[in-house]
Amino acid sequence: MRVPRTPARLRPRSVRAKIVSLLMLPIVSLMALWGFAAVTTASSIGDLERAKSVNSELLTPVGDFVTALQAERTATLAYVAAPASRSLTALETARSTTDKAASVLLDGVNASSSDAELLNAGLPSRLERLQSDAGGLTALRSEVGVKGAAPSAAYTKYSAIIEHGFSVTGALTGDETTDATSEARVVLELSRAREAVARERALLAAGGGTGTLSGSQYALFVGAVATQRELLEPAVADLKAEHRAAYNTVLKGDGYARLVAVEDQVRDAGPGASAVSADSLKGWDGAVSGVLAGLTKAEAGAGTAAAAKANPFGWDTLGASGVAVVLGLVGVLLSLLVSVLVGRGLIVELLDLRNSALEVAGRRLPQAMRRLHAGQGVDIDAEAPMRRLVGDELAQVGTALTAVQRAALKAASERAELLSGISGVYVSLARRSQVLLHRQLDLLATMEQRQRDQGELQDLYRVDYLATRMRRHSESLLILSGIAPGRGWRTPIALADVLRAAVAEIENATRVQIWAVPRVSVAGGSVADVIHLLAELVENAAAFSPPSTQVQLKAARLRDGVLIEVEDSGFGMNEDAMAEANRKIQAQRVDLLDAKQIGLFVVNRLAERQGLRVELRPTPSGGVTAAVLIPESLLRDDMPVHDRAVGDGGQGHGRSLAPASALIPRQRFSDG
Repeated sequence: MRVPRTPARLRPRSVRAKIVSLLMLPIVSLMALWGFAAVTTASSIGDLERAKSVNSELLTPVGDFVTALQAERTATLAYVAAPASRSLTALETARSTTDKAASVLLDGVNASSSDAELLNAGLPSRLERLQSDAGGLTALRSEVGVKGAAPSAAYTKYSAIIEHGFSVTGALTGDETTDATSEARVVLELSRAREAVARERALLAAGGGTGTLSGSQYALFVGAVATQRELLEPAVADLKAEHRAAYNTVLKGDGYARLVAVEDQVRDAGPGASAVSADSLKGWDGAVSGVLAGLTKAEAGAGTAAAAKANPFGWDTLGASGVAVVLGLVGVLLSLLVSVLVGRGLIVELLDLRNSALEVAGRRLPQAMRRLHAGQGVDIDAEAPMRRLVGDELAQVGTALTAVQRAALKAASERAELLSGISGVYVSLARRSQVLLHRQLDLLATMEQRQRDQGELQDLYRVDYLATRMRRHSESLLILSGIAPGRGWRTPIALADVLRAAVAEIENATRVQIWAVPRVSVAGGSVADVIHLLAELVENAAAFSPPSTQVQLKAARLRDGVLIEVEDSGFGMNEDAMAEANRKIQAQRVDLLDAKQIGLFVVNRLAERQGLRVELRPTPSGGVTAAVLIPESLLRDDMPVHDRAVGDGGQGHGRSLAPASALIPRQRFSDG
């Protein structure tokens, strides 16, 4: 499977950026998890705060209003059925209580900070209807709460308002459940069970006033009993254990037992006077009042009151989520602290390692190499002290770098010693060869003077040429070893003689054509090196061109010196080969172990010593031209007069074979 690569522009480049990215990824993930836990916990706190607000501003006022209406309904039915001063007093008291509850309800609705539509889409219309009901209580009372009014009308209209209150409660309790409350649906069912008991009380109050229960009243009573028994005990079983106890106390009390007994008695008796006689209803009012009070108190503990008392920042609300938020925050802070400390330390170590490596590669190792190439000794232990292999991986990398540096210095030192030894061998062999060659050249000069046979003389000339070339090769060994050759001149030499002498030191001198030469001289101290350099270039041109072609040797005076060009008609060089040859000619250091094209290294040393500029470039005919610029500082305009003049006016074509030693005035030659 091929893993897709990150785009280059998104990839961190520096070590610092890479480490920060690596360390920040788990921290960001941890912060995201902590943020989720914090948001969840804050949401729980917000829900509880909203539930408390809804409870204090809406739920409690609605519940109190419904309870007051239930009491007023009972008092109204009792007064309508049997008008008396006692029942009128009870009715006025109930109405006063209802008015206070209605006032609190209206104030709560008007002051509510919760958006009703966000709580429930149907809540605004239900609240408006309940507000209208609360505002129309006066009209309702004048209609159904007077002598002679029909009890059924009062029962129906009060029950309708109470149902409107339950509809508001149902819309509110859908968002009210918290850890401190039981399920809102169960609490609402218990509220309806309490309403059923209140209806039973109202119906019996109406019947008790007249001493009879009509058929419709009996049916309503039986229906209320059925509703109460279907909802109460099953709903209690669904409550939380801590809320169930209050209901069980009511259900197991004497008041509820008396309530059940009266319910059964009235239901079994059917409609008629006997069902609601004074004897049969004995103890009913006290029992039902106690049961309703107990149910109201238990309902408040299971629902609205519990939510109002709940602490948003308490253990019951926060619980494990609060602990997770706190521990998560501590974990995030610790992770940030550890990441900063570890990352910073790692970055510092890596940067120190990088700086050390750059220091070694860019300054210390090259300086040590230059000293070694210059023949100076290097203390490896002082340059790269060896560390013990201890510490972490980065320390081991530093130790490995030091080991590499020591190995490089050791190899360079051994190579420098080897080169020094080779150079010493070169010098020793060259010195010995020079002594023998000088003796050989002197012997050849003596033999040439005695010989009169032209054939023998030509052979001696050829031997003279070979000996001269051998002397030049011997001098090349000294030059590569950094030692100046022994021969030299004290006075300036004409440039024409210098060119002729350079041509005389190659085997195929007859193939070289010298063109017009400027009438200038070369400083005596530079003559030997210029002759040697030109001889190397001319010999190279003759060796790499066909035997039937000629090598052109031209000289021209320029503003800053004399330009000498050695042009051949060979097969030329490709760009890479020519660039490599020019690199060897112009390099600052010479590798004595490179056995290829030693003549270019000799040219390099001679050009550097005399300040000459040498360059190879292609010729239009396909060959190679070697250009040598002799600077003005090495030239003299006064033309010296020698015993041997250049007979052709400076154009020597090399057509007659003469010994090489005869082409330079010997009276000014010194073996220094």
